Amino acid sequence: MTDIEIARKAKMFKIDEIAKKLNISDDYLEYYGKYKAKIDLGILPELKGEEGKLILVTSINPTPFGEGKTTMSIGIHDAMRKLGYNSLAVLREPSLGPVFGIKGGAAGGGYSQVIPMEDINLHFTGDMHAIGAANNLLCAAIDNHLFQGNSLNIDKNKILFNRCVDMNDRALRTVTVGLDLGKDVAHDNHFCITVATEIMAILCLAHDLDDLKEKISNILFAYDVNGKPLFVKDLHVEEAMTILLKDAIKPNLVQTLENNPVIIHGGPFANIAHGCNSLIATRLGLRLANYVVTEAGFGADLGAEKFLDIKCRKGGLKPSVIVINATIRSLKYNGGMTKDELMNKNMDYLKKGICNLKVHIENMKKYLDNVIVCLNKFSFDDEEEILFVKKYCTDLGCEFEISNSYALGGEGALELAKKIVQMCENEKEFHLLYDENGTIKDKIEKVSKEIYHASSVKYLDEANMSIRKLEEIGLDKMPICVAKTQYSISDDSKKLGFPTNYEITVRDVKVNSGAGFIVVYMGSIMTMPGLSKKPAYENMKIDSDGTIYGLF
Repeated sequence: MTDIEIARKAKMFKIDEIAKKLNISDDYLEYYGKYKAKIDLGILPELKGEEGKLILVTSINPTPFGEGKTTMSIGIHDAMRKLGYNSLAVLREPSLGPVFGIKGGAAGGGYSQVIPMEDINLHFTGDMHAIGAANNLLCAAIDNHLFQGNSLNIDKNKILFNRCVDMNDRALRTVTVGLDLGKDVAHDNHFCITVATEIMAILCLAHDLDDLKEKISNILFAYDVNGKPLFVKDLHVEEAMTILLKDAIKPNLVQTLENNPVIIHGGPFANIAHGCNSLIATRLGLRLANYVVTEAGFGADLGAEKFLDIKCRKGGLKPSVIVINATIRSLKYNGGMTKDELMNKNMDYLKKGICNLKVHIENMKKYLDNVIVCLNKFSFDDEEEILFVKKYCTDLGCEFEISNSYALGGEGALELAKKIVQMCENEKEFHLLYDENGTIKDKIEKVSKEIYHASSVKYLDEANMSIRKLEEIGLDKMPICVAKTQYSISDDSKKLGFPTNYEITVRDVKVNSGAGFIVVYMGSIMTMPGLSKKPAYENMKIDSDGTIYGLF
């Protein structure tokens, strides 16, 4: 059966029954139908006691199809519940871009899914739309200010904030707005995908509603004609933007196929944003459960690095275990095997590409020496290939386990869950990679050389000018968030495996002063993805009774 067929056959519990498994009373639930609810933030002061253990699931560099971090996260959670532990998965919300593109949704797969999966992958509880509306309200306010006389003296050629839409639409990468409003208003602008916006990042890093409003007010949106920085509070639009987000800030409660509770909230991409679910959801999870399984997008060079250096730093979090998700097909892909051959056994490509696993193990141990590699098993994986990967990890002194949760649900991840619980009892010291008070270039060089293993960093003129400006206005003492390809540890998607002795290129630098980090654009990364020649939407249909086919 397809993923959607499996999900459709599942028996769902009403969401109040799921909430009872976390001891959440009806007073703190806001229902979105029978099977979804938001959790009121008023519950947080009521939750006392010791916080649970945090388990981070990350990955090696993926193929274009994704390697199943969400599937594995759900499998670990279901397995822990089978073993009698009070666990909880805290995950990101999917974006419509990949759903209608090539990668598909982000609700897990096979027998390791969150449901109702159609709702979760489409409009869910409206969070993405609220984020897009708040973002575009600011853009409308900026252009209205220009039209109404521009008392702030905004330099229309130095507007830093862009419009968004939650869809892959490359035609919107560069646009001109205000053409019918005269030369004082018309200016070039850009669209990015909603999950790459600063509003998404702010929602995911805010501690509460007041902090959300404060962060929004501190967004640097433009410079005036004299080079003075202008912030959202200068436009007096932060209250209205926060109003649009008053419900979106509340985490969403759903369930797995095995009727275990899952919190899903926030969804920044990891290749062009910071790649983690909301801080509020994670902290709530740690108060509700003894073990919290969460994920960080794409490979560990992107999602995990940002989770650790940005989210953990800002939220005072400390992971107990890091799980590196690996697949045979991705290792062969990193060895140079073509996409259409990945289901075929080939030890040569596997041996060539397994260095990609090595780099991620070494990188993660720089933060926490409590790392386990889990092979996400596919039906076409050969036993010789599996044994080779296992021996490789063992020889490196790294824990190893296999997960078959895609085919078996929680039952397929029991041994993995047992090992993770054991590792949680063996606490190790957690380290951040760099000091956020260092110079921007020091931080870029640290990540580029220690995580991406570049030998040198090249800065284009635009990047140098942006760095000088941020230093001049005192907005340089923040962690960095690198936007680059997800297919390589480098800035070049064709450099697979474990590239070394290469030069990495910084194209531009931008501050997300509200979110509190500096975005560093490397290589040719785009903040608005495009659709493939044969997008997923071509395979979708809906019957007259509303039944959806081809979504997954």
